[in-house]
Amino acid sequence: MDLPFALSAGIITFVLGVIWGGPFVEVLRRLKIGKSIRVELGDIHTKKIGTPTLGGIMIVVPVLVISLILNIASVIRTGSGASIFLPLFVLMGFALLGLIDDWEGILNSRARAEGKAPEKVGLGLSPRVKFAGQVLLAGVASGFISLYQGGFSFANEIILPLIPISIPLPPLLFIPLSMFIIVGMSNAVNFTDGLDGLAGIISASAFAAYGVIAFLQGQIFLTQLCFIIVGACFAFLWFNAHPAQLFMGDVGSMALGSALGTIAVMTGQWLLLPIIALVPVIETLSVILQVWYYKATKGPDGIGQRLFRRAPIHHHFELSGWSETQVVQRFWLVGLLSAMIGVALALL
Repeated sequence: MDLPFALSAGIITFVLGVIWGGPFVEVLRRLKIGKSIRVELGDIHTKKIGTPTLGGIMIVVPVLVISLILNIASVIRTGSGASIFLPLFVLMGFALLGLIDDWEGILNSRARAEGKAPEKVGLGLSPRVKFAGQVLLAGVASGFISLYQGGFSFANEIILPLIPISIPLPPLLFIPLSMFIIVGMSNAVNFTDGLDGLAGIISASAFAAYGVIAFLQGQIFLTQLCFIIVGACFAFLWFNAHPAQLFMGDVGSMALGSALGTIAVMTGQWLLLPIIALVPVIETLSVILQVWYYKATKGPDGIGQRLFRRAPIHHHFELSGWSETQVVQRFWLVGLLSAMIGVALALL
């Protein structure tokens, strides 16, 4: 009954999310919690200006509430399930960091629109401050996984695909690798969040894959969390489907990415993450390559060439003539197939 219960928890999360999502969108709209659009994408996304953001709250709050209710009861009744609090800590911590970033962006955007701040003022936290916060949260989570041997089946281990063995890693190697995965995936999903429905559907597919992997390992509490997140993502997508009624924001994308990285670490299936989360990884690589190529081709005038029309790469395809719906659907097909391949490799 463990898997049916986990799936049922995801369904309940979806239904409750759809019910309270409508009033939540209306509240954001009345408070004018609107989205700013990058200048270079203005011609394509002009109609999206002012669309409510902070939609990630629709994902994070139900996941926290439902997961805590289910697992606190289990911890009190049987003493098991305490390990689920770690990914919930990461989810909440990165969500709060993203919320601060989103709110700073909203305030700065309003100030610029009213002429109270110069155009050069950023639309959120500085990259250094945001990165420092990510590293701090990831460091705490990684250290806890490494030191708390009793609750995590694959602490300090990495499982090799296609080979039925796991390799133990010393804490001095495990902790920085784990931090890299959590921070990297947080930013990867953040880069993916740029088109209606894209980050939500890609994240849901990846969490579903790791839910199956966790179930195969007997980590049923982790399975429950994965499918609760899937249900929350589906509820968000109900309102984020093109044309979107609200956007995810950093509060959602950073939380989802960090939680996905944490779950990958807790299952020991790190090496499958670039496959299961192929689309976010490609999005990140496109940004890295774009920056590198621009700097490498910079001439005497200080101007370099672009490898892509725009990065992250979903904007490249959009500017190449694909409609927003085509980009999202095709990227989702790639994401779904890569998630299926990841699960298949975990089974071998």
